[in-house]
Amino acid sequence: MSSTLPDLSQQSESLESLRAELDRMDDALHDLLMARADIVTRVAALGAKGPVALRPGREADIIRRLLRRHTGGLPKRVLPRIWRELFAGTTAMQGSYAIAVCEVHSPTGGEAQTGPHVSLAREHFGAATALRVHRTPAQALGEVSSGSAIAAVLPMPSEKDDQRMAWWTALLPRDEPRIHVVARLPFWAPRAEGAPQVRALVVSAAAPDRSERDHSLIGLELPPEMSRARLSAALADAGFSVSGTVLRRDPHSPETLALVDVDGHVTEDDPRLAAIGTKRPPVVLGAYAVPVDGETT
Repeated sequence: MSSTLPDLSQQSESLESLRAELDRMDDALHDLLMARADIVTRVAALGAKGPVALRPGREADIIRRLLRRHTGGLPKRVLPRIWRELFAGTTAMQGSYAIAVCEVHSPTGGEAQTGPHVSLAREHFGAATALRVHRTPAQALGEVSSGSAIAAVLPMPSEKDDQRMAWWTALLPRDEPRIHVVARLPFWAPRAEGAPQVRALVVSAAAPDRSERDHSLIGLELPPEMSRARLSAALADAGFSVSGTVLRRDPHSPETLALVDVDGHVTEDDPRLAAIGTKRPPVVLGAYAVPVDGETT
């Protein structure tokens, strides 16, 4: 009677060889990471000396390129997580830095607080990055203005926001240092179970860098009688493709404020801005790389 039991010696030998191959690959990956860090150091040495800089547009394009070339069984959603941690590590090579977060769901401030916006910031800026959590956007913006944080994660603007939460209106006067929108979170989808479901914008004292596909945010001061339809028509006539509009009407103010999301990377010298026809020049509040779907890109 023949035995049907597997040959355990051959199976063990095969597992050992495969594990050894994985160890060699881990070493090779580690070598590449160290080599990459060396190049990052050389790139930083060629640039101007100054505070730690963010490059959200460049980082977005790297992730997009990797997602397009990816094949095999490793889920695409893993790639952004790996590279976001890598970006956090190489940014930290330039010096220590912190990210300010407005956590509207937090009853008190402090670095130990948690909430969906804090989780979103951790997801994007890395698990080891210092976060300073605040209850109001003004407090988080103050950290960026003072230079104690290189960026702030703020709740996505809504027409339901009260005066305290309508943080984008504080960017309209072009005060120095200028603070710009530079990213939108989360950058990738679909969202895993348990992942934060909120949306947010990232602002920084650095101007946004261009990526292969961007949206821009434009702030406008409008006559109170201007309707949403008239505004949409004026923007379309000027050559803008509008994705969304937030209107803020204050009965005590003679003007209506508008935050408009448009396609493309718009700069202050764009001739289309003057074609909108507003009394005061429009203000480009920043731009962000359009988020990607990691499962279909």
